[in-house]
Amino acid sequence: MNAVTTSYRSVFRPGLFEGRVAVVTGGGSGIGRCTAHELAALGARVVLVGRNPDKLHTVAGEIAQDGGKAEGRVCDIRDEAAVAALVAEVLAAHGRIDALVNNAGGQYIAPLETISSKGWKAVLDTNLTGGFLVARECYRQHMQSHGGAIVNIVADMWGSMPGMGHSGAARAGMVSLTETAALEWARSGVRVNAVAPGYIASSGMDHYPPEAGPMLREMARTVPAGRFGNEAEVSAAIVFLLSPAASFISGSVLRVDGARPQVRMGWGEFVASPEVQARQAVRPFDGFPRYEIPKVFRS
Repeated sequence: MNAVTTSYRSVFRPGLFEGRVAVVTGGGSGIGRCTAHELAALGARVVLVGRNPDKLHTVAGEIAQDGGKAEGRVCDIRDEAAVAALVAEVLAAHGRIDALVNNAGGQYIAPLETISSKGWKAVLDTNLTGGFLVARECYRQHMQSHGGAIVNIVADMWGSMPGMGHSGAARAGMVSLTETAALEWARSGVRVNAVAPGYIASSGMDHYPPEAGPMLREMARTVPAGRFGNEAEVSAAIVFLLSPAASFISGSVLRVDGARPQVRMGWGEFVASPEVQARQAVRPFDGFPRYEIPKVFRS
């Protein structure tokens, strides 16, 4: 990767999270990596959580190079004891956890009839159970007494997720969990919301099989905004929900999808033309200098 000399171009004020500690699961790549960079640029000390130590080390190094504070901690969020130990370690090191971004997740393309029980459980454990365990431990060990903010990352599963039914079920479950936690934990001063990314050109697409390329490249034609979103556009939504500006928002899902769920059969005339896409109100927000377009979209 070429050296980067420009800092994150966040729309939020400098120092917004100064003195705060934010945990970002799945922080080694994609939306998690981008969000970690933005939070660190705004003054937070970021704890990157994931299973791949090399990825965590790389992102922590990037953030340090850009002037921020971050560290990586290896944890399989599906392991209940490991999650409890992780949260205890973060609190022992820093004394607080002010924000949690439950971003870790993963899925694979498969029709329902081909998904095994093992495959189904693996996706639900990663996308739903793991997020629950991390949120529960942050609440039990710190936020119950000190308050905080949690953002769960879900997906555009409104109207189903054909080809990824296991992920759709998990994400729908996380929406319900978000609403329940927002209600139960409000008495402790904890806000819980979710962000639902639509079609986002993120590094996770690089893990899809080559035969998925043509489908992915055609998907933008079904988005009224006429394009894919990028990681910085999702990160901005997450940061907003963690910020004081969202102090009366809890139990909500903020969609970042260019109105994709509103598309119905035969409504293609509503998709924005390239000329419309160039207008200020809808053109892409380019906040993350280290962002790289997924390989499937490179000519």
